[in-house]
Amino acid sequence: MDHIYLDHAATAPMHEDVWKAMYPVYQEVFGNPSSVHAFGRKARQQLDRARRVLAESIHANEKEIIFTSGGTEADNIALFGTASAVKSRGNHIITTAQEHHAALHTAEQLERQGFDVTYLPVYGDGQISMEDLKQSLREDTILVSVMYVNNETGVIQPVEEIGKLLAEHQAYFHTDAVQAYGLIDINTKELGIDLLTVSSHKINGPKGIGFLYVREGVKVEPLQFGGEQERKRRPGTENVAGAVGFSTAAQIGMEERELRNELYQGYKDLFLSKLEKQGISFEINGDYNRSIASIVNVSFPGTNVETLLTNFDLEGIAASSGSACTAGSVEPSHVLSAMYGEKNECTTNSIRFSFGLFNNKENVEEAADRVAKIIKRLTSL
Repeated sequence: MDHIYLDHAATAPMHEDVWKAMYPVYQEVFGNPSSVHAFGRKARQQLDRARRVLAESIHANEKEIIFTSGGTEADNIALFGTASAVKSRGNHIITTAQEHHAALHTAEQLERQGFDVTYLPVYGDGQISMEDLKQSLREDTILVSVMYVNNETGVIQPVEEIGKLLAEHQAYFHTDAVQAYGLIDINTKELGIDLLTVSSHKINGPKGIGFLYVREGVKVEPLQFGGEQERKRRPGTENVAGAVGFSTAAQIGMEERELRNELYQGYKDLFLSKLEKQGISFEINGDYNRSIASIVNVSFPGTNVETLLTNFDLEGIAASSGSACTAGSVEPSHVLSAMYGEKNECTTNSIRFSFGLFNNKENVEEAADRVAKIIKRLTSL
Protein backbone atom coordinates (compact mmCIF):
# COMPACT_ATOMS: atom_id res chain seq x y z
CA MET A 1 0.00 0.00 0.00
CA ASP A 2 1.36 3.40 -0.99
CA HIS A 3 1.23 6.10 1.64
CA ILE A 4 -0.31 9.37 0.46
CA TYR A 5 0.70 12.68 2.01
CA LEU A 6 -2.09 15.26 2.38
CA ASP A 7 -0.53 17.29 5.18
CA HIS A 8 1.67 19.81 3.35
CA ALA A 9 0.39 22.64 5.58
CA ALA A 10 2.10 20.95 8.54
CA THR A 11 5.39 20.59 6.70
CA ALA A 12 6.38 20.08 3.09
CA PRO A 13 8.96 17.73 1.59
CA MET A 14 12.21 19.38 0.55
CA HIS A 15 12.49 20.12 -3.16
CA GLU A 16 15.27 18.20 -4.89
CA ASP A 17 16.92 21.42 -6.10
CA VAL A 18 16.98 22.71 -2.53
CA TRP A 19 19.08 19.94 -1.03
CA LYS A 20 21.27 20.00 -4.14
CA ALA A 21 21.95 23.70 -3.47
CA MET A 22 22.65 23.05 0.22
CA TYR A 23 24.98 20.09 -0.16
CA PRO A 24 28.03 22.00 -1.50
CA VAL A 25 27.56 24.62 1.22
CA TYR A 26 27.85 21.91 3.89
CA GLN A 27 30.94 20.60 2.11
CA GLU A 28 32.80 23.79 1.27
CA VAL A 29 31.39 26.79 3.17
CA PHE A 30 32.10 26.25 6.84
CA GLY A 31 33.38 29.69 7.81
CA ASN A 32 31.61 31.98 10.25
CA PRO A 33 29.88 34.78 8.31
CA SER A 34 31.08 37.26 10.96
CA SER A 35 34.76 36.40 10.40
CA VAL A 36 36.79 38.81 8.27
CA HIS A 37 39.08 36.18 6.71
CA ALA A 38 38.46 34.48 3.36
CA PHE A 39 36.48 31.58 4.87
CA GLY A 40 34.15 33.98 6.64
CA ARG A 41 33.77 36.22 3.58
CA LYS A 42 32.79 33.21 1.49
CA ALA A 43 30.06 32.34 3.98
CA ARG A 44 28.94 35.97 4.13
CA GLN A 45 28.56 36.08 0.34
CA GLN A 46 26.26 33.06 0.42
CA LEU A 47 24.22 34.54 3.26
CA ASP A 48 23.90 37.95 1.59
CA ARG A 49 22.84 36.40 -1.69
CA ALA A 50 20.13 34.37 0.07
CA ARG A 51 18.92 37.44 1.95
CA ARG A 52 18.58 39.41 -1.30
CA VAL A 53 16.47 36.67 -2.92
CA LEU A 54 14.15 36.45 0.09
CA ALA A 55 13.79 40.24 0.26
CA GLU A 56 12.91 40.40 -3.43
CA SER A 57 10.26 37.72 -2.92
CA ILE A 58 8.19 40.13 -0.80
CA HIS A 59 9.32 43.35 -2.56
CA ALA A 60 11.43 44.40 0.39
CA ASN A 61 14.96 45.63 1.06
CA GLU A 62 17.55 43.05 2.13
CA LYS A 63 18.28 45.08 5.27
CA GLU A 64 14.69 44.42 6.37
CA ILE A 65 15.12 40.62 6.55
CA ILE A 66 16.02 39.01 9.89
CA PHE A 67 16.85 35.31 9.75
CA THR A 68 15.25 33.23 12.53
CA SER A 69 14.94 29.56 13.44
CA GLY A 70 11.44 29.48 11.94
CA GLY A 71 7.97 30.95 12.13
CA THR A 72 7.53 30.59 15.89
CA GLU A 73 10.62 32.62 16.72
CA ALA A 74 9.69 35.21 14.10
CA ASP A 75 6.20 35.62 15.60
CA ASN A 76 7.70 35.93 19.08
CA ILE A 77 10.14 38.63 18.00
CA ALA A 78 7.38 40.48 16.16
CA LEU A 79 5.05 40.59 19.16
CA PHE A 80 7.38 40.67 22.17
CA GLY A 81 9.99 42.77 20.39
CA THR A 82 7.69 45.54 19.19
CA ALA A 83 5.52 45.61 22.32
CA SER A 84 8.61 46.10 24.44
CA ALA A 85 10.14 48.66 22.10
CA VAL A 86 7.11 50.97 21.87
CA LYS A 87 5.31 50.43 25.18
CA SER A 88 5.81 54.11 25.96
CA ARG A 89 3.31 54.86 23.17
CA GLY A 90 0.54 52.68 24.55
CA ASN A 91 -0.51 49.41 26.12
CA HIS A 92 -3.06 48.01 23.68
CA ILE A 93 -2.56 45.12 21.22
CA ILE A 94 -5.08 43.66 18.78
CA THR A 95 -4.94 40.13 17.41
CA THR A 96 -7.49 37.45 16.50
CA ALA A 97 -8.95 34.39 18.18
CA GLN A 98 -7.77 32.16 15.33
CA GLU A 99 -4.06 32.96 15.21
CA HIS A 100 -1.44 30.23 15.08
CA HIS A 101 -0.40 29.33 18.62
CA ALA A 102 3.01 30.92 18.00
CA ALA A 103 1.24 34.29 17.96
CA LEU A 104 -1.78 33.49 20.14
CA HIS A 105 0.21 32.17 23.10
CA THR A 106 2.64 35.07 22.77
CA ALA A 107 -0.26 37.51 22.99
CA GLU A 108 -1.54 35.68 26.07
CA GLN A 109 1.89 36.00 27.67
CA LEU A 110 1.91 39.74 26.89
CA GLU A 111 -1.44 39.95 28.71
CA ARG A 112 0.17 38.37 31.75
CA GLN A 113 2.88 41.02 31.54
CA GLY A 114 0.27 43.77 31.77
CA PHE A 115 -0.61 44.55 28.15
CA ASP A 116 -4.26 44.95 27.20
CA VAL A 117 -4.99 42.51 24.37
CA THR A 118 -8.15 42.45 22.23
CA TYR A 119 -8.91 39.16 20.46
CA LEU A 120 -11.06 39.83 17.41
CA PRO A 121 -13.80 37.26 16.77
CA VAL A 122 -13.88 35.12 13.64
CA TYR A 123 -17.07 34.36 11.78
CA GLY A 124 -18.44 31.35 9.92
CA ASP A 125 -16.69 32.32 6.70
CA GLY A 126 -13.35 32.11 8.52
CA GLN A 127 -12.60 35.84 8.29
CA ILE A 128 -12.44 38.62 10.81
CA SER A 129 -14.64 41.68 10.37
CA MET A 130 -13.05 44.98 9.42
CA GLU A 131 -15.80 46.71 11.37
CA ASP A 132 -14.75 44.84 14.51
CA LEU A 133 -11.17 45.95 13.94
CA LYS A 134 -12.19 49.58 13.42
CA GLN A 135 -14.22 49.55 16.64
CA SER A 136 -11.38 47.92 18.59
CA LEU A 137 -8.69 50.33 17.40
CA ARG A 138 -7.71 52.89 20.05
CA GLU A 139 -5.29 55.76 20.38
CA ASP A 140 -3.06 53.63 22.59
CA THR A 141 -3.04 50.63 20.21
CA ILE A 142 0.59 49.86 19.40
CA LEU A 143 0.34 46.59 17.43
CA VAL A 144 -2.17 44.76 15.26
CA SER A 145 -1.28 41.13 14.46
CA VAL A 146 -3.54 39.31 11.98
CA MET A 147 -2.42 36.21 10.10
CA TYR A 148 -2.45 36.36 6.28
CA VAL A 149 -3.91 32.87 5.74
CA ASN A 150 -5.30 30.67 8.48
CA ASN A 151 -3.32 27.47 8.85
CA GLU A 152 -6.38 25.28 9.57
CA THR A 153 -8.99 26.57 7.11
CA GLY A 154 -6.79 28.19 4.46
CA VAL A 155 -9.03 31.27 4.51
CA ILE A 156 -7.33 34.50 3.41
CA GLN A 157 -7.73 37.47 5.77
CA PRO A 158 -8.36 41.09 4.62
CA VAL A 159 -4.69 42.08 4.84
CA GLU A 160 -4.85 44.86 2.26
CA GLU A 161 -7.79 46.52 4.03
CA ILE A 162 -6.00 46.29 7.38
CA GLY A 163 -2.91 47.93 5.92
CA LYS A 164 -4.98 50.82 4.57
CA LEU A 165 -6.80 51.25 7.89
CA LEU A 166 -3.53 51.44 9.83
CA ALA A 167 -1.72 53.67 7.34
CA GLU A 168 -2.40 56.80 9.42
CA HIS A 169 -2.30 55.08 12.82
CA GLN A 170 0.68 54.60 15.13
CA ALA A 171 0.06 50.86 15.47
CA TYR A 172 2.45 48.51 13.73
CA PHE A 173 0.87 45.89 11.47
CA HIS A 174 2.23 42.34 11.76
CA THR A 175 1.03 39.39 9.71
CA ASP A 176 2.00 35.74 9.99
CA ALA A 177 2.34 34.85 6.30
CA VAL A 178 3.62 31.30 6.81
CA GLN A 179 0.77 29.68 4.83
CA ALA A 180 0.44 32.52 2.31
CA TYR A 181 4.08 32.77 1.29
CA GLY A 182 4.82 31.00 -1.97
CA LEU A 183 1.22 30.95 -3.21
CA ILE A 184 0.28 34.64 -2.90
CA ASP A 185 2.31 37.49 -4.39
CA ILE A 186 3.10 39.56 -1.30
CA ASN A 187 4.16 43.19 -1.71
CA THR A 188 4.92 44.47 1.78
CA LYS A 189 5.16 48.09 0.66
CA GLU A 190 1.85 48.18 -1.20
CA LEU A 191 0.06 46.28 1.58
CA GLY A 192 1.35 48.54 4.37
CA ILE A 193 2.84 45.64 6.33
CA ASP A 194 5.37 46.53 9.03
CA LEU A 195 6.33 43.01 10.15
CA LEU A 196 5.86 39.70 8.36
CA THR A 197 6.62 36.10 9.35
CA VAL A 198 7.76 33.36 6.95
CA SER A 199 8.94 29.77 7.51
CA SER A 200 11.12 27.78 5.10
CA HIS A 201 9.78 24.27 5.58
CA LYS A 202 6.28 25.22 4.43
CA ILE A 203 7.60 26.01 0.93
CA ASN A 204 9.71 22.87 0.35
CA GLY A 205 12.78 24.35 2.02
CA PRO A 206 14.76 23.06 5.02
CA LYS A 207 13.40 23.01 8.55
CA GLY A 208 14.91 25.18 11.25
CA ILE A 209 15.01 28.50 9.41
CA GLY A 210 12.60 31.32 8.67
CA PHE A 211 12.65 35.09 8.55
CA LEU A 212 10.96 38.10 10.01
CA TYR A 213 10.52 41.10 7.74
CA VAL A 214 10.86 44.32 9.71
CA ARG A 215 10.13 47.46 7.76
CA GLU A 216 12.89 50.03 8.00
CA GLY A 217 12.16 52.38 10.92
CA VAL A 218 10.09 49.87 12.90
CA LYS A 219 11.39 49.51 16.45
CA VAL A 220 12.03 45.95 17.64
CA GLU A 221 13.93 44.91 20.74
CA PRO A 222 15.84 41.58 20.66
CA LEU A 223 14.64 38.63 22.72
CA GLN A 224 18.12 37.12 23.00
CA PHE A 225 21.46 38.69 23.76
CA GLY A 226 24.89 37.87 22.42
CA GLY A 227 26.62 38.93 19.22
CA GLU A 228 25.53 41.64 16.81
CA GLN A 229 24.24 39.41 14.02
CA GLU A 230 21.07 40.27 12.08
CA ARG A 231 21.51 43.99 12.71
CA LYS A 232 21.59 43.40 16.49
CA ARG A 233 18.08 41.96 16.50
CA ARG A 234 18.78 38.23 16.55
CA PRO A 235 22.20 37.15 17.85
CA GLY A 236 23.90 33.86 17.01
CA THR A 237 25.95 32.43 14.16
CA GLU A 238 23.75 32.31 11.07
CA ASN A 239 22.55 29.10 9.44
CA VAL A 240 24.25 29.62 6.06
CA ALA A 241 23.29 26.28 4.47
CA GLY A 242 19.72 26.72 5.67
CA ALA A 243 19.58 30.23 4.22
CA VAL A 244 20.82 28.97 0.85
CA GLY A 245 18.22 26.20 0.86
CA PHE A 246 15.49 28.62 1.97
CA SER A 247 16.28 31.12 -0.78
CA THR A 248 16.42 28.35 -3.38
CA ALA A 249 12.97 27.16 -2.34
CA ALA A 250 11.70 30.74 -2.47
CA GLN A 251 13.14 31.26 -5.95
CA ILE A 252 11.48 28.07 -7.21
CA GLY A 253 8.25 29.13 -5.54
CA MET A 254 8.27 32.51 -7.28
CA GLU A 255 8.91 30.90 -10.66
CA GLU A 256 6.24 28.23 -10.21
CA ARG A 257 3.61 30.20 -8.28
CA GLU A 258 0.96 30.22 -11.01
CA LEU A 259 1.54 26.58 -11.88
CA ARG A 260 1.35 25.50 -8.23
CA ASN A 261 -1.86 27.41 -7.60
CA GLU A 262 -3.46 25.81 -10.64
CA LEU A 263 -2.24 22.33 -9.68
CA TYR A 264 -3.21 22.49 -6.01
CA GLN A 265 -6.62 23.98 -6.72
CA GLY A 266 -7.18 21.17 -9.20
CA TYR A 267 -6.21 18.58 -6.59
CA LYS A 268 -8.52 20.14 -4.02
CA ASP A 269 -11.49 20.29 -6.42
CA LEU A 270 -10.83 16.73 -7.58
CA PHE A 271 -10.61 15.39 -4.02
CA LEU A 272 -13.92 16.97 -2.97
CA SER A 273 -15.73 15.97 -6.16
CA LYS A 274 -14.69 12.35 -5.61
CA LEU A 275 -16.12 12.46 -2.08
CA GLU A 276 -19.37 13.85 -3.46
CA LYS A 277 -19.60 11.14 -6.12
CA GLN A 278 -19.12 8.52 -3.40
CA GLY A 279 -22.12 9.97 -1.55
CA ILE A 280 -20.12 11.18 1.44
CA SER A 281 -21.81 13.74 3.68
CA PHE A 282 -19.45 16.60 4.52
CA GLU A 283 -19.25 20.34 5.04
CA ILE A 284 -16.40 22.70 4.19
CA ASN A 285 -15.31 24.94 7.04
CA GLY A 286 -14.78 28.55 6.00
CA ASP A 287 -15.41 30.30 2.69
CA TYR A 288 -14.09 27.97 -0.02
CA ASN A 289 -13.83 30.84 -2.50
CA ARG A 290 -11.65 32.90 -0.15
CA SER A 291 -9.17 30.15 0.63
CA ILE A 292 -5.75 29.39 -0.81
CA ALA A 293 -5.40 26.59 -3.33
CA SER A 294 -3.59 24.14 -1.08
CA ILE A 295 -5.82 23.82 2.02
CA VAL A 296 -9.35 22.61 2.68
CA ASN A 297 -10.90 21.88 6.09
CA VAL A 298 -13.69 19.31 5.98
CA SER A 299 -16.28 18.38 8.62
CA PHE A 300 -17.58 14.78 8.56
CA PRO A 301 -20.82 14.56 10.61
CA GLY A 302 -21.15 11.54 12.86
CA THR A 303 -17.40 11.03 13.29
CA ASN A 304 -14.63 12.24 15.57
CA VAL A 305 -11.11 13.44 14.87
CA GLU A 306 -9.20 10.81 16.82
CA THR A 307 -10.96 7.89 15.11
CA LEU A 308 -10.67 9.53 11.70
CA LEU A 309 -6.95 10.20 11.92
CA THR A 310 -6.23 6.71 13.27
CA ASN A 311 -8.15 5.06 10.45
CA PHE A 312 -6.66 7.37 7.83
CA ASP A 313 -3.18 6.46 9.01
CA LEU A 314 -3.96 2.75 8.91
CA GLU A 315 -5.07 3.22 5.31
CA GLY A 316 -1.92 5.18 4.44
CA ILE A 317 -3.44 8.67 4.42
CA ALA A 318 -1.56 11.47 6.19
CA ALA A 319 -3.85 14.36 7.15
CA SER A 320 -4.30 16.58 10.19
CA SER A 321 -6.85 17.88 12.65
CA GLY A 322 -5.39 21.35 12.26
CA SER A 323 -2.18 22.89 13.47
CA ALA A 324 0.82 20.58 13.53
CA CYS A 325 1.64 22.02 16.95
CA THR A 326 -1.43 20.25 18.39
CA ALA A 327 -1.00 16.98 16.53
CA GLY A 328 -2.12 14.07 18.70
CA SER A 329 -4.39 16.29 20.77
CA VAL A 330 -8.13 15.55 20.82
CA GLU A 331 -9.02 18.97 22.16
CA PRO A 332 -11.44 20.93 19.96
CA SER A 333 -9.84 23.15 17.33
CA HIS A 334 -9.47 26.69 18.68
CA VAL A 335 -9.93 28.01 15.13
CA LEU A 336 -13.22 26.20 14.50
CA SER A 337 -14.36 27.01 18.04
CA ALA A 338 -13.80 30.70 17.27
CA MET A 339 -15.77 30.36 14.02
CA TYR A 340 -18.73 28.26 15.16
CA GLY A 341 -18.68 28.10 18.96
CA GLU A 342 -17.08 25.61 21.32
CA LYS A 343 -20.09 23.26 21.38
CA ASN A 344 -20.38 22.88 17.62
CA GLU A 345 -19.69 19.28 16.55
CA CYS A 346 -17.46 20.37 13.67
CA THR A 347 -14.80 21.35 16.22
CA THR A 348 -14.21 17.64 16.89
CA ASN A 349 -15.03 16.02 13.52
CA SER A 350 -13.05 18.13 11.06
CA ILE A 351 -9.93 17.24 9.10
CA ARG A 352 -7.48 19.50 7.27
CA PHE A 353 -6.31 18.16 3.91
CA SER A 354 -3.43 20.09 2.34
CA PHE A 355 -1.90 19.50 -1.07
CA GLY A 356 1.58 20.02 -2.45
CA LEU A 357 4.74 18.59 -3.96
CA PHE A 358 4.05 14.96 -2.98
CA ASN A 359 0.72 14.87 -4.82
CA ASN A 360 -0.46 14.06 -8.30
CA LYS A 361 -3.86 13.44 -9.87
CA GLU A 362 -3.64 9.69 -9.32
CA ASN A 363 -2.78 9.69 -5.61
CA VAL A 364 -5.32 12.42 -4.87
CA GLU A 365 -8.05 10.29 -6.44
CA GLU A 366 -6.82 7.23 -4.55
CA ALA A 367 -6.78 9.21 -1.30
CA ALA A 368 -10.38 10.34 -1.84
CA ASP A 369 -11.46 6.75 -2.46
CA ARG A 370 -9.78 5.55 0.74
CA VAL A 371 -11.24 8.43 2.78
CA ALA A 372 -14.72 7.73 1.40
CA LYS A 373 -14.39 4.05 2.29
CA ILE A 374 -13.41 4.94 5.86
CA ILE A 375 -16.21 7.47 6.33
CA LYS A 376 -18.80 4.98 5.07
CA ARG A 377 -17.54 2.33 7.47
CA LEU A 378 -17.42 4.64 10.49
CA THR A 379 -20.83 6.25 9.90
CA SER A 380 -22.48 2.85 9.30
CA LEU A 381 -21.40 1.83 12.80
